[in-house]
Amino acid sequence: MLTLYHSPRSRATRAYQLLDELGVLDRVTVETVAIARQDGSGEPDPRNPHPEGKVPTLVHDGEMVWESAAIFLYLTDMFPEAGLGPLPGQKGRGGYLSWLAWYGDVLEPVVHFRFLGIDHPGLFRTFRGYDEMAARLVSTLETRPYLLGDTFSAADLLIGSTFGWLPQMTPDNDAVRDWVARVTDRPAARRTAEREAAMA
Repeated sequence: MLTLYHSPRSRATRAYQLLDELGVLDRVTVETVAIARQDGSGEPDPRNPHPEGKVPTLVHDGEMVWESAAIFLYLTDMFPEAGLGPLPGQKGRGGYLSWLAWYGDVLEPVVHFRFLGIDHPGLFRTFRGYDEMAARLVSTLETRPYLLGDTFSAADLLIGSTFGWLPQMTPDNDAVRDWVARVTDRPAARRTAEREAAMA
């Protein structure tokens, strides 16, 4: 049994969209749970197995997978038919794994430090700076429409969702802006927004 613990308008939104992109919403149980929100509303839900009360949380036959990048990798490996993530041995697997790791290791901290106005040389040496993060996306997306090449992957969904939530953090570059528009205005994204509006 596969269960996604989800809360509307949270980081779990993109995991819910991924299930739609994979065409497996009917094969996964989605449990909508409460979470503690940034504005002080909400609280951890005892039904959510994540020890910190966070989402998304994926449970497969009693084994928990947490952190968005891990969940994306788990799901795209489990449901390869949609072609949203290269499998081991396939061309592009190294880039796919690297972009998933880059999301949590570089993008999330760098974007949030900038959003919060936090600056320190130690952070730059550890995570890189905003300009370096932006340059990495620009150099990639000025040469191809998606992170892995000509086709959309779950890495595009994971990384692009950041700029969907925080558009003011989008690098000032036409190629990047066009990519964000492509990955955040997919039919599955619109369906997810409609479903979450109904849940709220």
